[in-house]
Amino acid sequence: MPAADDASGDLPVTGSVVVPAAALSWRFSRSSGPGGQGVNTADSRVELSVAPLELPGLSDTQRSRIAQRLDGRLVDGVLTIAASEHRQQLRNRQAARERLAAVLRAALAPPAPARRRTKPTRGSKERRIEAKKQRGQLKKQRRSWD
Repeated sequence: MPAADDASGDLPVTGSVVVPAAALSWRFSRSSGPGGQGVNTADSRVELSVAPLELPGLSDTQRSRIAQRLDGRLVDGVLTIAASEHRQQLRNRQAARERLAAVLRAALAPPAPARRRTKPTRGSKERRIEAKKQRGQLKKQRRSWD
């Protein structure tokens, strides 16, 4: 079994959802930006792709939730995460795995409970009216020329 910080192996997302290593597709390319001679030769930029709707072990509810929440990010049913912030390919691989897990975790999260509407209390209504009256009095005092 690979270590928890390893850049290969299965990717745990939640307690019940795990992305198998076979479902992950890696692509490497040269990173842009500063880095001296190494940036021209090392393929340190990482693209991690996965088809989230085809992951095993997802319920129909989870699949529809992923499809709805990741609709704008899916291209032909594939979610791609790019990482190029580090100079080492291994660290970019780890960053891409962490980012993919975070995106899937957010997409799988249950919706927040609906807000319960409440009425303002009697005291808050009275304080609001009193503040309005005080403000009106202040403006009224400014108008008078003695």
